[in-house]
Amino acid sequence: MIKRTANLLLLFLVLQSCTHAQTLNKAKLDSFFVALNAHNQNMGSIAIAANGVVVYQNAVGYSQINEKVKTPSTIKTKYRIGSISKMFTAVMIFQLIDEGKLTFDTPLATYFPQLPNAGKITIREMLDHRSGLHNLTADSIYFTYMANPKPEAEMLAILAKQKSDFEPDTKAEYSNTNFVLLGYIIEKLTSKTYAEELKMRVTSKIGLTDTYYGAKINPAKNEAYSYNYATQWIPATETDMSIPGGAGAVVSTPTDLVKFIDALFAGKLISPASLELMKTMRDNYGMAMFVAPFGDKKGYGHTGGIDGFSSTLTYFPQDKVAIAYTSNGARYSTNDVAIAVLSIYFNRPFTMPVFDESKTITLNTAELDKYLGKYSSTQIPLKFDITKKNATLFAGVTSQSAVPLEAKGSDKFVYTMAGATLQFEPAKKTFTLTQGGKTYLFTKTE
Repeated sequence: MIKRTANLLLLFLVLQSCTHAQTLNKAKLDSFFVALNAHNQNMGSIAIAANGVVVYQNAVGYSQINEKVKTPSTIKTKYRIGSISKMFTAVMIFQLIDEGKLTFDTPLATYFPQLPNAGKITIREMLDHRSGLHNLTADSIYFTYMANPKPEAEMLAILAKQKSDFEPDTKAEYSNTNFVLLGYIIEKLTSKTYAEELKMRVTSKIGLTDTYYGAKINPAKNEAYSYNYATQWIPATETDMSIPGGAGAVVSTPTDLVKFIDALFAGKLISPASLELMKTMRDNYGMAMFVAPFGDKKGYGHTGGIDGFSSTLTYFPQDKVAIAYTSNGARYSTNDVAIAVLSIYFNRPFTMPVFDESKTITLNTAELDKYLGKYSSTQIPLKFDITKKNATLFAGVTSQSAVPLEAKGSDKFVYTMAGATLQFEPAKKTFTLTQGGKTYLFTKTE
């Protein structure tokens, strides 16, 4: 599901293009992933399928890494896929609609009348992010409970206290809350758990053996932990999967994900009419799907991010090509990995990235002192704690586990996983956060 900040819109893969796919350049793909691995730029796994057949797989980095353990990732390593889970949730909702157990116009109040605007919000508006329900992960209180188990009743109590961001169907705005609630509705309608319905309605139906509702990360099941990078890979916070639920609690592999999206577009899971609804964009949002243009090609899919995990899943109907990439640690962004893979696959111009470790900026611990402190902004209701550990600067929303920042020179630091840049002005006791094309000024308060 879930980035630490609200940056969950699908990153568009836009490059100039003019040719069709040719012979797969496996050697170039291999070289690209060797480079990522050799320079600790990204850890993860990739799968590409053409005409329903997997034509390329690879895995780099480690599923678990610390002073005592180094477990290399394989193509069978399982990752939390974050918001790609929404596609699975939507498929089950469409199935229930086709079975007559639900309609697009069913009001949210039928199941949860205590939520804001519940009488006005419909299933349709929840599917395409037009409900106005406040995004639970965009609220600072989220970071105070994200790592602890929360039953449905407690989650509903939290959500009921959040005011709507806008009137239903007046605009679109991404909200994980929609799909958390849709997951609960699946359970109410079937009297079974989300995990049971996922298995019956999706994974067993199309032969997915490595996809399921997640729990506490278990390396014995070949599940990956996630990491941030600060001179070395550092364990990221582990969200309890009762929190994201239908919005982001699914675990999978790239191989299973390309099988899933192939089956989806082949009509093996939902009707053609339902698929068209998923693909139809209103204000850039489909029903659990986004458009991912790559030059003259139009792909459909979703991205995901939770803790230190990031993922992307895209299908190009014209070429019948599916690509899935799952990562458990990223300095070189998952979006850039996807662009590289598509460029190589479709034989588009692509220059291999050069990672010059000699240009890595290393600051001593004393040089970080000028950045430390608590910061707030008048533009958004977030407060940051800027701290340090040894020679690494950390940033955390108050009550959230801090994440390491990479120094990029001239008082500039980045957190790649969230696509965030912090540009400090120590003399003014401020920093500017740039993310998703927007900027926010933060001022030191203590």
